[in-house]
Amino acid sequence: MTGIIGAMEIEVNGLIERMTGVQTETISGIVFTRGRIGNEECVVARCGIGKVNAAMTAQTMILRYQPDRIINTGVGGSTCPKTHIGSVVIAENVVQHDMDTTIIGDRPGELFLPGESLVYIPCSCELTAALEDTCRRIGETGIVVGTVATGDQFISGNDKRARLNEQFGALACEMEGGSIGQVCYVNRVPFAVLRSISDSMSEEDDAVEYAVFSKSAAEKSVRILTAFLLDA
Repeated sequence: MTGIIGAMEIEVNGLIERMTGVQTETISGIVFTRGRIGNEECVVARCGIGKVNAAMTAQTMILRYQPDRIINTGVGGSTCPKTHIGSVVIAENVVQHDMDTTIIGDRPGELFLPGESLVYIPCSCELTAALEDTCRRIGETGIVVGTVATGDQFISGNDKRARLNEQFGALACEMEGGSIGQVCYVNRVPFAVLRSISDSMSEEDDAVEYAVFSKSAAEKSVRILTAFLLDA
């Protein structure tokens, strides 16, 4: 079974519409939709925006449905000139850029997990490669693989975006993937993050760009993920 988590309706509704044999269940206010896309059994959830919502949804999904893998899908913001509106970013690792205990000597973004601490949480190499292969197979261009930075902030302004690239090597920023990754890593569930860029490093107003392009960016993520699941 594949678990899929998106923050907003535009990031998951297109997948739910393609599902057959649909069953729904609400846990802690989160609607989990179970069914099939092609031959692949899936459970899809809209977690809501932000790290706590995302982590709560991922942990509930793991405990209730025991997915073999989890994919976080949706839109993201560019943090370097390499990624622009329409680019597809597939994470090889995730970092929580707003985790900061550097004042007491820790590394920027350092997380403290049971038995270890780390800054970058690795995604599943197999899932990352499979998503990249799907993108190329269906003719998507502008595909980049690298670090996705997560924090409870909508990052606006080129200076802030560039800082995430300089500090963490981030290619994109968003608000859920890092916390989903943390939950999956601790539970030893393979995970991936797929993001389509909706707002870029440009002279345009970031909020306006997001409003204009978020729907088409989300539809691109849905299209890629649907092709990936149909080929599973």
